[in-house]
Amino acid sequence: MRCAILGLVGGAAYLQTVAALPDTAAMAFCCTLALLLLCGLRGPARAAAAGALLGFCWAALLAHVALAPQLAADDEGRDVTLVGTIDSLPYRFEQGVRFNFAVERVAGAPMHVPPRVSLAWYAGFRDKSQPVGAVQPGERWQLTVRLQRPHGNANPYGFDYEVWLLEQGVRATGYVRAESGGNRRLDAFVFSVRNLVELCRARLRDRILRALPDKQYAGVIVALVVGDQRAIDQSDWAVFNRTGISHLISISGLHITMIAGLFAALASYLWRRSFFTRAQLPLLLPAQKTAALVGVVVALLYVLLAGFGIPAQRTLYMLTVVAAALWSGRITNVSHVLCVALGVVVLLDPWAVLWPGFWLSFGAVAIILFATVGRVGVPTAGLWNLVRLGAHTQYVVTLGLVPLTMLLFSQVSLVGPIANAVAIPLVSFVVTPLALAGSMLPAPVSDVLLGVAHAVVEALAWFLGWLGDSRLAVWSAPAPSPWMFCFALAGTLWMLAPRGWPHRWAGAVALLPMVTQLPTAPAAGQFAVTAFDVGQGMALLVETAGHRLLYDTGPAYSPESNGGNRVILPYLKARGIGALDGMVVSHSDTDHAGGAASILEDVRIGWVASSLPPGHPVVVRTSARHVRCEAGQRWHWDGVDFEMLHPAAPSYGNAHLKPNARSCTLRISAGARSILLAADIEAAQEEQLLSAAPAKLRAEVLLAPHHGSGTSSTPDFLLAVRPALGVFQVGHRNRYRHPKAEVYERYGDFAIGRLRTDESGAVMLDFGAATGAREYRREHARYWYGR
Repeated sequence: MRCAILGLVGGAAYLQTVAALPDTAAMAFCCTLALLLLCGLRGPARAAAAGALLGFCWAALLAHVALAPQLAADDEGRDVTLVGTIDSLPYRFEQGVRFNFAVERVAGAPMHVPPRVSLAWYAGFRDKSQPVGAVQPGERWQLTVRLQRPHGNANPYGFDYEVWLLEQGVRATGYVRAESGGNRRLDAFVFSVRNLVELCRARLRDRILRALPDKQYAGVIVALVVGDQRAIDQSDWAVFNRTGISHLISISGLHITMIAGLFAALASYLWRRSFFTRAQLPLLLPAQKTAALVGVVVALLYVLLAGFGIPAQRTLYMLTVVAAALWSGRITNVSHVLCVALGVVVLLDPWAVLWPGFWLSFGAVAIILFATVGRVGVPTAGLWNLVRLGAHTQYVVTLGLVPLTMLLFSQVSLVGPIANAVAIPLVSFVVTPLALAGSMLPAPVSDVLLGVAHAVVEALAWFLGWLGDSRLAVWSAPAPSPWMFCFALAGTLWMLAPRGWPHRWAGAVALLPMVTQLPTAPAAGQFAVTAFDVGQGMALLVETAGHRLLYDTGPAYSPESNGGNRVILPYLKARGIGALDGMVVSHSDTDHAGGAASILEDVRIGWVASSLPPGHPVVVRTSARHVRCEAGQRWHWDGVDFEMLHPAAPSYGNAHLKPNARSCTLRISAGARSILLAADIEAAQEEQLLSAAPAKLRAEVLLAPHHGSGTSSTPDFLLAVRPALGVFQVGHRNRYRHPKAEVYERYGDFAIGRLRTDESGAVMLDFGAATGAREYRREHARYWYGR
């Protein structure tokens, strides 16, 4: 059975890597072959192969069903009135509120809308005073909305928003037309189990936030009670990740087991005493079975409050299997319990294999079983023995998960064991019980308990901040290749083998290739450029043999989210790049400078060049490392030439110029290979460049000026540059309609190849013996792209 389940997980995981789903005939063939294997001779290999085929077909079937509801391309951007219910826990932010909406009917338009959509209700794009609806789970609303098909940024090592929406059953996204005037609540509550659970979560969250107004770590308390982590600041997440305790800032398996065990023990105690009556309840049902049933029910309720996350599901299914074994009188092997839980998770949610939490959750339990079962006896009473067992378990988990942590996050926390030794008992046995009790009990007791829980979290956060402040707190390296990961995993298992295993210390040698590798780089005299898919904005990483330059930093999406921390930093971390030699911020528009602050906070940067005014926050942050972009600036890195062509120095004295007019325009060349980065220059600046330096404009690749707006890319400018390829960094269905149709066609008329990031995802350009271009959405094709 275990081999079949592992095969099923492998088959489901493989399905998530294919570019197109198998058709009905292929699925029928795979199922038939699996049945033939199951009917043949027994053996682990046959069971694993049959499980893999069935897992592949099951995941493909669910994918076909999930992709079937589709918004027509012609219906994107149209106003449509929907009637339905608020289907999730709303997330309120500075500009409005986000929520999922279960569509019941489309009012007044012959239009097919998927049954579940994700909506944002902003406080008006132009009139910021427009009210936002006070939506609550389970309410029925009539809303006028504009929808589009699911679309997210596609970058190497980036978060895949499209498959995340698919997993949630969301097949369209959009926003409420606040100015329409027709938005109104129709019913206060529509009963369903899902709505009831989400309403309970919302009430508990509101109660906590009212008890902890304006408290920095109120979001942590909310996460521990209802599993909603969205109110936790990015700066706090950075501390939790550096110290390796982010797994505790949620409803984890340890928390669920603790609460379920507490209620099971209480139920057993009361049942044995027949609730202090003469009912003789143990004669009707043994106390052990009652305790097991109560524990599972309490775990289910807590998991529902948690939003049904993977670690919570894993714990619930394991507890359920153990309870079922107890009720049936069968002794259950712990590895069978883990495999059954693993199989149930994948059967219910095949996309779970795409997320780090799945592998970390099951990996942690698996490594504990490998290193302890049959070797560590039941601890005898006494604090010291419990401390020894806890220390050993922490050692096993920390060491055992190093290869997986490096593969998923390209870093491992060196202070993690110390941080977890303090955080695990505090969060699990102090903060979580206080937070749960405080969210349930009446005021003023609840306020006191929640206040104490917050004070403990605040003290813990201070300690973690101090612990993680050192540069040695985290070991970073590029994401390992498959062979490095497998080699390191084998070495880790060797080190955790039973006593008497020969030369266990030698397993550490297998970790060296993974933790000591250096970032890849072009050869001397060559360079590479990565044009990120950051939406409507610009951000490019230029790499030579020994240097790296970031040109622009992407847009600001919200006060806490931007192209820097959402796209660029994850890429740099996965590549093992901890420092940049230089950064150019072409001008002050937020779609170019929006991510600069995040980059400056997390990455060491040698210097910053920009056309920003003296008081701009980026200039203030960089202080002495900042220089103004000026035409004529040149530098040479590893056989590659860099030259700033614009703006001219006198332009800084003209207060009437728009920021676009002073965009830093940079030409990079290595022999016959070259690229021109033109930021947001417009026709007037193109004319200036044609007059001042026409011979320097020639380039093989052109970053389309101003995202392909109608005010740039003039015919004379394109004739002077004569690019073979034009790259348009634009957002999907952006409100500026970039690139303009006439400009895009102009590039085609000039026989210039065209790539746009909203269709290609990130564009990777290699300037070597020849110039090559790779598109992330083609290289990393998945069946859910463009669907």
